[in-house]
Amino acid sequence: MNILNVEKVSKTFGEKVLLDKVTLGINKGDKVGVIGVNGTGKSTLLKIIAGIEEPDEGNVIKGRNVTVTYLAQSPDHAKDETVLSYVMRGKANASEAKAKEILNKLGIGAFDASMDMLSGGQKKRVALAKALVEPTEVLILDEPTAGLDPKGRDDILECIKQLREETGITVILVSHSMEDVARYVSRIMVMDDGVLKYDDTPRNVFAHHKELEHIGLAAPQVTYIMNDLIAAGIDVNPDAITVEEARDNILKHFNVINNR
Repeated sequence: MNILNVEKVSKTFGEKVLLDKVTLGINKGDKVGVIGVNGTGKSTLLKIIAGIEEPDEGNVIKGRNVTVTYLAQSPDHAKDETVLSYVMRGKANASEAKAKEILNKLGIGAFDASMDMLSGGQKKRVALAKALVEPTEVLILDEPTAGLDPKGRDDILECIKQLREETGITVILVSHSMEDVARYVSRIMVMDDGVLKYDDTPRNVFAHHKELEHIGLAAPQVTYIMNDLIAAGIDVNPDAITVEEARDNILKHFNVINNR
């Protein structure tokens, strides 16, 4: 059952159409990835869902008592602000005990450390703690792995995955990494010039990799590798979208050959 519905939402900025009659539904527990090139309306759509911006037309209808929390790309902290004071700032319904519990879960134990002294990955974790310190049903993450190295990306996405599994929270994330969305979400929305072009499972969306290329996007690298192998006469599955799937499928193919 949908806990949130976007109905024919439109938004313009000057003469540019940012969103054009976008309609979609979000279910409880969804893991949604939103992709698209810069300027296609991704962030605008999510800010409207979060109530940060208002649509020119259309409505966002939320279920009873459904709260939405929006986490921007970069933590906006004051000079010399500590980890704990940053997490608690503006959170009237949160307790320090809850903040410390979440920080510990995210691997941040230095509550009195200055935010300025943290690494990029640590700041992302603290910002995530701030987003979760008060109860929320829908967590929107705008480029949560931007600026992080591969290990940092994996760490923060694993934290989000674990928290979602523990709480059942609905997660919507914007990412430019096709590998990240292939691995961590169960549904992908593709934005193209303010229009919702695709809304489907990762496997079904990336099956349209040629169409995605026409709008400036791509499929995960393994999709192209598997198609190259097929073109070379090797019988593998072109639907693999993660490294693990590709590995297992290639090994299965060669095991079949070796057992003939």
